[in-house]
Amino acid sequence: MIAHYAPLSFKQRLSSDPSGVRVIIWVLLLGVAINLARKFFQYPAVTLKNTPYNPVPEDAFSGYIETPDNIRLRYARWKATAHPAKGTVLLLHGRTECIEKLFETVSDLRKRGFEVLTFDWRGQGGSSRLIQNKLAGYIDDYEDYIVDLETVFQQVALPDCKAPYYILAHSTGGLISLLAAPRFANKVRRMVLSSPLLGLENRGLPQPGIRLLSGFMSAIGLGESYLGSGSTPAESSSFAGNIYTSDPERFDRNRRLVEDFRELAVGGTTAAWVFATCQAMELVHDMDFYTGISIPSLLVLAGNEQVVSNQAIEELGARLRAGSTLTIDGAKHEILQEHDIYREQLLAAFDSFIPGSDETGP
Repeated sequence: MIAHYAPLSFKQRLSSDPSGVRVIIWVLLLGVAINLARKFFQYPAVTLKNTPYNPVPEDAFSGYIETPDNIRLRYARWKATAHPAKGTVLLLHGRTECIEKLFETVSDLRKRGFEVLTFDWRGQGGSSRLIQNKLAGYIDDYEDYIVDLETVFQQVALPDCKAPYYILAHSTGGLISLLAAPRFANKVRRMVLSSPLLGLENRGLPQPGIRLLSGFMSAIGLGESYLGSGSTPAESSSFAGNIYTSDPERFDRNRRLVEDFRELAVGGTTAAWVFATCQAMELVHDMDFYTGISIPSLLVLAGNEQVVSNQAIEELGARLRAGSTLTIDGAKHEILQEHDIYREQLLAAFDSFIPGSDETGP
């Protein structure tokens, strides 16, 4: 005769096996400890480069997060130093740049009562590099950059940073912001875009020719090859004749960063990056796309621009239903790395465009 036994319930199994209860309790406590450590015990020394000539702003929280496609992104955030806190600025840098280059601007924003969240795009700074040549500027689809922005917003901004949210972006960061804008309509209140990459300044081959050449190279398997420049980072060039800033001290600071921390450096663009950029710029200028951008946006032009097309910026600024433009005469491409006379004009524009930021702290 075969005996039949009623299966034990989960509660009965636990009561009959005290050691199992202890294991579950320890697992739960470990999970709580990990979450607390992530929230309260992140230190700038873990991921940020601190130097006497470019010190990390105080009270930084930094670390790494992972995107859905398994890319590791380095991020950093700071609380405001003036009160009351007015929200959070997502500070988005351009191609080749890294978090360390933004420390001065981070401090400017904190004094205005804003929390600051920034990160390195995939392929640069302290985030995952995408191809074997780690100095090459590479991407094959700007959708990947949008994944980076969405990941940081979901995993860091929403749980750890005060709303409302604003964007202050430069160059490539400005292009990515506009591409992401339709998806962030109910998340980001306003955007200030400095020298956004909406067209290439004509310095030889016109943009249609650049698109054709980069597309051809990508199609025949040369997407990872340099196009237009080599492995030397722009910051390693001499100050004389540079097209990025007229401020020798800030130029020298950025040059030293690249020389002291080669792992943060990025060199020239690859054919794939150029082709993806041309496609992204075309999309932003498409009427079916830009009519879906509803976030109020201020596009700031550098009067002495030699990298991106000011004409393209002015055209899109006029077409956006909530867009406006401002030109800072005399400034070169990297306005936030320029002389104070130019930087302060950009910050003043930010103050007047972003609600509440004109009430600066000490």
